[in-house]
Amino acid sequence: MDQNGKGTDSTVTKEKFVSIMLLRILSIMIMLAGALLAVVSFAGGTYVTVLTSRIPGAVFGLVILFLGIRYFLSVRKLKAEVYKSDSKFSWSNFGQKSKDKM
Repeated sequence: MDQNGKGTDSTVTKEKFVSIMLLRILSIMIMLAGALLAVVSFAGGTYVTVLTSRIPGAVFGLVILFLGIRYFLSVRKLKAEVYKSDSKFSWSNFGQKSKDKM
């Protein structure tokens, strides 16, 4: 990788760049939604009933925030793989793994 976090090839196609940016924006929106839900639920004293238990709504907001952070980190890892010069789309990447490969 070079100093900018890109792969060894400095030319990245526009499709790759746009796709990664959209995923990054989506992950940031998930984090913001989780943080907003946590703050609003905490300020309003909102509780949610789940299987006869009352759980503060802020807990759900924190869970969504956590999942957004995990998604953001996964997008960073995906970016490193996608920006490699030898990476190409293939339907075989989505196939089932055989047991002897695990």
